[in-house]
Parts: sequence; C-alpha cells; structure tokens
Amino acid sequence: MRKIDITEKLSFEENPELVIKGKELTVNSDAPTVLRVMGIMGEDNPGVKEILQAYNLIFPEDARKTIDDMKLSLADLITVIREAINLIVGDIPEKEQ
Repeated sequence: MRKIDITEKLSFEENPELVIKGKELTVNSDAPTVLRVMGIMGEDNPGVKEILQAYNLIFPEDARKTIDDMKLSLADLITVIREAINLIVGDIPEKEQ
C-alpha cells in the first residue's frame, strides 16, 4: 500500500478574528464551514433563515454570545456577518443589476 505524507503542504492556520468595540470574535474558517457558508449565501436573495444559518456556522458559541450581548440592530448584525464572510473567503462581488 502506498502512503504519502502531505502534512508539510498543508496550512494549519488559526481562525481569524473580527474586533468589535475591543472584543475579539473568532470566525470559523475551516474549509467545510466556508463551503457551507458560500453555498448558503450564494443564493440570489438570502433570507432570514439563510443569514441565521451562516451566523451559526461562522461564529462559535462564545462569539455568538458576545455578539448577542451587544444588542446590535439587524442591519449591524448583517454587517458583522458580511464582514466575517469577507474575512474568511475574500470580498464577494455584488451581482450587477
């Protein structure tokens, strides 16, 4: 049986963080999470259900509690989610109208 060790070719970086009001919030950036989020947010018009799914995937429980305690408006929460997505996948171009 052939075996190939590819460990040295892989990047085991830590998860990035967003900073809001001095609080550091971890953003999950593992490939399966990023692919799920891209699939969810790739919809033409993601609704509340899709935004909530992305929120729950992107932020671990402790980060979600910190965000919840901030009592953000819906618009601000969407901004936080969008910035977290940009952080883990890069800028998502807006579709031309």
